[in-house]
This record gives sequence, structure tokens and C-alpha cells, in this order.
Amino acid sequence: MKSIKKYIAEVIGTCVLVTFGCGTAVAVGCDSVSGSGYLLTALAFGLVIVAMAYSIGNISGCHINPAVSLAMLIRGQLTPGDFVGYVIS
Repeated sequence: MKSIKKYIAEVIGTCVLVTFGCGTAVAVGCDSVSGSGYLLTALAFGLVIVAMAYSIGNISGCHINPAVSLAMLIRGQLTPGDFVGYVIS
């Protein structure tokens, strides 16, 4: 049951990241004149990562990115079964 909570937390974190990060990119666009769209998109992604680290970090570690899960697997801090669950979620 504890693993299911971790996977659900990762799904929620990924959904929030994609919704707000990509949603900001779509909403502000990327105009080459002022470049403010790039800055706002970067800030949105960064702030979402911080918010998710505070909200789901104590449940799942807030990997959100499969590359982070792979690094934890290589370091031995994640079991292969959990790694598969994190990547799928």
C-alpha cells in the first residue's frame, strides 16, 4: 500500500508539472523580441518543482523525472521494482 501512495504522488507531481509548466509556455509564447516568454516559462517550471518538492517530497521523494529515478537506482537508493513503478507513473 505504501508503494501505491508513492506512485500516485509521482503521477500528481508529473501532472502538475506538465499542466503548469507547459501551460505557461503555451500561454505566454516565446517571442524573440523581448524574450520574456522564456523567462516566464523557466520560472513556472522552477516554481512547480519547488512546490512539488514541498508537497510530495516526503511521500515519494519528488523524482517527477525518470532520469532522477534512474540516478537513484544506480546509487542503490531505489529498488528495481520501485524504479519500474516510478517510470510508469
